[in-house]
Amino acid sequence: MSNSNEIQACIFDLDGVIVDTAHYHYQAWKRLANELGFDLTPEQNEKMKGIGRMQSLDILLELGNIQKEKKEKKQLANKKNEWYQEYIREMQPENLLPGVIPFLEELTEAHILIAVGSASKNAPTIIRQVQIGRYLDALIDGSKVTKGKPDPEVFLKAAEEMGIAPEHCVVFEDAQAGIEAAKNGGMRTIGVGSPDVLSQADMVISGLHQMNLEKLKTLE
Repeated sequence: MSNSNEIQACIFDLDGVIVDTAHYHYQAWKRLANELGFDLTPEQNEKMKGIGRMQSLDILLELGNIQKEKKEKKQLANKKNEWYQEYIREMQPENLLPGVIPFLEELTEAHILIAVGSASKNAPTIIRQVQIGRYLDALIDGSKVTKGKPDPEVFLKAAEEMGIAPEHCVVFEDAQAGIEAAKNGGMRTIGVGSPDVLSQADMVISGLHQMNLEKLKTLE
């Protein structure tokens, strides 16, 4: 028996929902700071979360009181990205956040389709390293989209690739812009993180270890 609100697919943002790569970004920025002759504390690193690479670099250079020309800035940003990629290539299945595999298995058994929708071009590498590709019916990464969240492009493409209408999809997101993107695409949303930050979501959990099929069905 199907109803008009039936959930047929779940779309997951990658970073902060399935894996946490924030500390790899920190390690790469810290390494760059050290090479430039100063240190980067975890507190200072907070200012660089969730913003673009070049903007983050400007913050880093300001912290170190360093001036650089545009061309050299590009080289530094590329170096940081190469180091970050080096770190994520070392990731293992144990780097998955708690509860991910049990929930993906539950969805698979219930014939609910699964996609990852991430703005990161590194998403395929991460998914390969943590070995969850077998669960996915679609993967939309930064190489397949041109518009960033809160534009719904990444989630709409995932729904399209799975052949599921947006109103039958639920998006799991840890960022406000991601929740907005899903809502802009006409999808239901589950926030992963703090209820204060993700108040627009239909439901908020602290992590996928708090999620199961029964809870998902309450959104129908």
